[in-house]
Amino acid sequence: MFEMVRSSIGLFFRGKLFAEPTRAYTQLAIGILFAALCFILAARVAGLPYWASAAIAGFFGGALQPRLFRDLRYR
Repeated sequence: MFEMVRSSIGLFFRGKLFAEPTRAYTQLAIGILFAALCFILAARVAGLPYWASAAIAGFFGGALQPRLFRDLRYR
């Protein structure tokens, strides 16, 4: 199992994991921006401490990932 993870990471950084790498990177950027926005809203608007804002942003950003990556094709 660890070999599969290591292999996938190597393929990702070489740009050979996804059939359409630019689409995968775009979806990844959308997820990062969404999590950053959640963090800023939780910290600034709601006034939560940074650790709580990070937990909330991580939860919502992680929950969005399956939706963003559902239509990506792998090699």
